[in-house]
Amino acid sequence: MECSRTIYDSALLNQIGSHVCQTIIFIQEQQPELLIEKYRNIPWHSSRNQLNLKAKLIKVLSEASDWQTLLKQLRRLLKALLISESFDSPILVTLLAKINRLNPHKEDKLNSSTALNNGYDHVPDKMDHDYQSLVSISRISSGVQSRIAILLLDAENLQLNLETEQFLSQVSNFPLQVKIAFANWQAMGKKDNEFHQRGYDLIHVPAGKDNADGKMIAFGASIQEHYPQVQEVFVCSCDRVMINLCNHLQKNGIVVYQVSQKGSNIEVLNTQNNQVQVHTIVPSLEKFLHQIKEIITAEATRTANQWVKLSRISKLFYQKSRLDINQVVSHHIPGKTAKVFFEETADFALHKVPEDSNIYVALFKMPHSSKIKFKNKSDLEKALAKIVNTLVTKTSKNYIPIETLSSKFNQQHGQPVSKVMERLNLDANFLGFLHSCNSFILEKVSDRWQVTLK
Repeated sequence: MECSRTIYDSALLNQIGSHVCQTIIFIQEQQPELLIEKYRNIPWHSSRNQLNLKAKLIKVLSEASDWQTLLKQLRRLLKALLISESFDSPILVTLLAKINRLNPHKEDKLNSSTALNNGYDHVPDKMDHDYQSLVSISRISSGVQSRIAILLLDAENLQLNLETEQFLSQVSNFPLQVKIAFANWQAMGKKDNEFHQRGYDLIHVPAGKDNADGKMIAFGASIQEHYPQVQEVFVCSCDRVMINLCNHLQKNGIVVYQVSQKGSNIEVLNTQNNQVQVHTIVPSLEKFLHQIKEIITAEATRTANQWVKLSRISKLFYQKSRLDINQVVSHHIPGKTAKVFFEETADFALHKVPEDSNIYVALFKMPHSSKIKFKNKSDLEKALAKIVNTLVTKTSKNYIPIETLSSKFNQQHGQPVSKVMERLNLDANFLGFLHSCNSFILEKVSDRWQVTLK
């Protein structure tokens, strides 16, 4: 008997795998009870876990000889991860509907999948036979068409991070299952890959002023034709030209949220009741550290004094970001103040003069040594241990973040530790290497690994 072979290429199977991974992440964040208990605490955000899940999906789905078989195998895989009741949920309904639209054996070959791969969009003028079958699938068990929220983003005009998306999900009364971003992606660097990984459908427009606006308005005006289950739409743009689109959607019974940015705040206006909700954009810890270091460096240069008042740093940071420095610290490290943060972070040194209420901060500078050649693993371990020993004496705790250790190694030796590991053919990442060394003890605090000497 001849073995059946799949008729679907790897790009299509990879796209299906990406949709499934994004949905599992969304379920873990929003409705973890839909996951089978043993899978609820797995870090699905991890690239490694996503790659493993995607590889498993691709392997199984590649055995399908037709589309119906592929869908059955996909459902079987999902049943291994999710409780049976999840298949009645809007999240799974929308996932299966979205995947069904990728069926390459439709009369119109320029479906959304090929449009994405080619960098151009294709939106059907009316619901064709395949779209009708998509709607039928969305009635799976409940017999009712799922209601959803949709996000439209002018990516040239406004940037949304993952945390802001989660905030919008909380504002919405329906699952935020469709996200579409409009831009000239050739001019956006690697942003297209970032948005794609976050589950966006990307619509490309030619270079030119207001092209993204025009395409977004045209698409949004006919959104009910393409997504008849839509109940709410987030129109994400700071351009006032979008008001006409918002009014059009409102007249058609859709609840519209206008999303715009003012300084460090994202404002969400419900155009139905004129209520405004505000979300503050807090920089990542890495960006925050970079901003603080820039402020200290600039002030030290201006005053010719390496020590800068903490109150002065706080004032300058607020002027630049409109954020309170303690607000950022407590966001990333609950319960900590700026003073404690500077005291416990190896990048900084603190100083307090007797009979002076001010606290002074300076950048901690590792004495520079000449670039040396590491001959083996032992040489590298000794160099790292020396840095750890120096750094822990500058903190009130014995542990330092491994990112700080890596950064200090680069500063002192003029080369990234990853390059040294690569040259020595050490088959591990930096964390794995530290685990393999006898000199170190590692501890995970929140989501950050820290290291000290044994």
